Amino acid sequence: MTATDPALTALSQGWCALSLLHGRIEAHIERALQAGHDLSVREYSLLDVLSRQHDGDGGHLQMKQVADAVVLSQSATTRLVTRLEDRGLLERYLCPTDRRGIYTNVTGAGLELLDQARPTNDAALREALDEAAKNPELAPLVRVVETLKSPVPA
Repeated sequence: MTATDPALTALSQGWCALSLLHGRIEAHIERALQAGHDLSVREYSLLDVLSRQHDGDGGHLQMKQVADAVVLSQSATTRLVTRLEDRGLLERYLCPTDRRGIYTNVTGAGLELLDQARPTNDAALREALDEAAKNPELAPLVRVVETLKSPVPA
């Protein structure tokens, strides 16, 4: 295949459309969360992921698992956790069975903020998808997003 191969061109155009859709959605949600709750999309995502933890086997996420879940490097995740910890929204603690493991938990204040922000996030997502559906290049991708029932496994 060459760089001008039609299959590669179509693939590249598809990737550009997907990237454009993601960027538009993220920017729209970012503005709504910042304005309404002083949260970034990443901060919201982190609170959301951590709020789904539970007690018992496999119920807690180590920092590497958190980084994978929010699609950030471990160092960027650590900085993000520190910012939210400084705001009283998260707390870190050592694993009781393996002192090398560090876990992160959402505080009551973090859960409260997440509950307040969730409708904003959901409404902004719906608005962004509705707007993107008006673009003929993005409409097929919007339909795919709307039919997804669960996250794609890593």
